[in-house]
Amino acid sequence: MFEKEFKNEIVEIRGQKVGLGESKLIKIPVDRLPTGTLIEIPVYVFNGKKAGPTVLLQGGLHGDEVNSVELVRRMLIDKSYKIERGCVIVVPLLNVFGFLSLSRDMHGKDVNRSFPGTKAGSLASRMAYYLMHEIIDNVDFGIDFHTGGAQRNNFPQIRFTQEDKQAKFLATLFNAPLMFGSKLIPKSFRNACFKKNIPIIVYEGGESLRLDEKAIQEGINGTLRILKYFKMINASVEISKGKEAIIITKRKWIRAKVAGLFNLKVKNGAKIKKGQILGFIMDTYGETKFAVKAPQDGYIISVNYFPIVNMGDPLFHFGSA
Repeated sequence: MFEKEFKNEIVEIRGQKVGLGESKLIKIPVDRLPTGTLIEIPVYVFNGKKAGPTVLLQGGLHGDEVNSVELVRRMLIDKSYKIERGCVIVVPLLNVFGFLSLSRDMHGKDVNRSFPGTKAGSLASRMAYYLMHEIIDNVDFGIDFHTGGAQRNNFPQIRFTQEDKQAKFLATLFNAPLMFGSKLIPKSFRNACFKKNIPIIVYEGGESLRLDEKAIQEGINGTLRILKYFKMINASVEISKGKEAIIITKRKWIRAKVAGLFNLKVKNGAKIKKGQILGFIMDTYGETKFAVKAPQDGYIISVNYFPIVNMGDPLFHFGSA
């Protein structure tokens, strides 16, 4: 896998060049607030002296997914990007506007449904355009860090494009607790990169507007495993091997059949038996108690921690191996 000869080149972003053996912080101007304050995207480039792949590590595509931002930031602070071979391009926070407003979107639009973007479009579309033209054209593959949204907590998992053998290989190297192929979504970042033959794997861990230590550490470990495999970092760097990933082959959402207060009875990531009680939905007056049961053997991929549910609301993302 990855038979081609990797050779990191001089990286140029918005007219600024980063040569071999150099590191630089480049700030890409995006827009201004109504107050006139300039909003910029910080991009760190760590270009090694020896030949190797150029890898994108990106957090904060959705502004409220702060766990992804903290994961990438922590690796910067810990100097995990001391690169000996190849090049690492790090974007800790892409969606600055969403981050400031504690929102998934950017001015009401999802950046991850705006690719490949246009130079004169909406702010989300322009963000997508500059990411593809200024950064993606430099990279060989990338890791896009995310979390669950809307009070849903994703157990640490890695997702890849089923049709992309290189992406599946990268997902195997990452070795998150759970891994599975997922469909390409039109106008998504992963889909736009797939059309350019650039493999992107997506790490999901934790939930929006919350920090999750387990998810952060699993994401860091998986990233370092990939960098170490390609000999981009020193061989002496110690990384937890972790258990072999569970490969999920089928997935479905378990939804609320009645409205009420949801009382969770299982842990996220747990192995479940068919018919096992996963939780109860109770009305606010204590007159009814509806048991939510597992439809088959499998694993809890994601949990809705919000206690107030309406009929049809997602409670669990459920997968079978």
